[in-house]
Amino acid sequence: MLTSKERLRLTLAKKPVDRPPCICPGGMMNAAVEEVMDLSGNKWPEAHSNSELMAGLAAGIYEQGGFENFGVPFCMTVEAEAMGAEVFLGTKVNEPRVASYPLQVVEDWRKLKNINPGEGRIKVVLDAIKILRDKNPQVPLVANLVGPISLATSLIEPTIFYKEMRKKPQVVHDMMMIITENLIAFGKAQLEAGADVLTVSEPSGTGEILGPALFREFSAPYLNQIIEALKDYAGLGTIIHICGRLKSVYRELKDLKCDAISVDAITSIEKVVENLPGKVIMGNLSTYALEYKSPLGIKNMAENCLLSGAKILAPACGIGPRTPLVNIQMMLEAAKEHNLNGV
Repeated sequence: MLTSKERLRLTLAKKPVDRPPCICPGGMMNAAVEEVMDLSGNKWPEAHSNSELMAGLAAGIYEQGGFENFGVPFCMTVEAEAMGAEVFLGTKVNEPRVASYPLQVVEDWRKLKNINPGEGRIKVVLDAIKILRDKNPQVPLVANLVGPISLATSLIEPTIFYKEMRKKPQVVHDMMMIITENLIAFGKAQLEAGADVLTVSEPSGTGEILGPALFREFSAPYLNQIIEALKDYAGLGTIIHICGRLKSVYRELKDLKCDAISVDAITSIEKVVENLPGKVIMGNLSTYALEYKSPLGIKNMAENCLLSGAKILAPACGIGPRTPLVNIQMMLEAAKEHNLNGV
C-alpha cells in the first residue's frame, strides 16, 4: 500500500495509484475545525502566532482521521501582515482578517515592506513546517501562498485596485512584480524548511472577477512566474486553486504551469476535466455542505466528485471551523473506498 506522500506524488505526476488522495492544503483552504482544536489542545487564535500550537493543530487534523496531509498556516493574512497590513487574528471560530490596508493608492507600492523570513508570523509558519517535517516525514506537507492578486487586494482596497488595472496598468504591474518577488521568497523559504508541495490560492484574481483579458494580463503571468521559480523546490508538485466559475478562462488555465488545478464548488468537475486535458483536477466538495449536511450525504457527494473526474478529493474552499469532524472523516472514507467499489 502506498504512503499518503507517495500517493500524492504519483497523482500529481499523472501516474497510477491505488486510490485518490484526500487532502486540504491549508492557507486559504484551511482545514482546522473546532473539534480538532479541542481534541488536540491547540486552538485559534493562539495557534496563528505560535509555531508549536500551529504544528500541533495541523498534525491533529491528520491524526484525528481527517485529511492525508499537513498544511499551514490557517488563513490568508500572513503575507499581507508581513508586507504592512494590520491584521485582526480572529477568535476560536473566526479566521484572521485584514483590519487596515497599508496602501491608499497603487502608486504608493514602494511603501510596502519586504517579507522577512526571520520575523513575525512568517517565522512562525516556517518553524511550524520544521516541526511537522520532523513529526512524520511520510505525510505530505503543503506550503501555502496567497495568490498575487489576492495579496494585492489585501494591501489596498480591492475596488481601488481593480479600477487601477484599467486606468494605470503599468503601475499595477510594478506593484505586482514586488508582490510576486515576495511570494516567491516566502514560498522558497517554506519549501526549504521542509514542505514538499506548493499550493497557491487565488480567490480574488479569478476569471469571473477580472474577465479573460485582465486575467490573461494580470493573473496568469504572475501565477506562472511563481510556479516556474519554485517548481524545482516542490518535490511532490504544485497546485493552483482558482475560485469561481472558470468557463471564461479555460484557455488561460491550460497555460498555467502547475501540476494540478483546484476548483470551486460552483464549477463542474466534468466540464473542467473536459476543457483542461493534461491537468490533474482537484476538488471540489462544497464547504457549506461539509458544515451542514449529514455524514452520509457528504460521503455521497465525495463519491460524486471522484466519479466526475477529480483525481484529488478536496474541499472546494476553506472549511468553516464549526464543521463536524465526522464529515471530514467521511471524505477520507470515500477516497479510501473509491477503488474498492470497482471504480
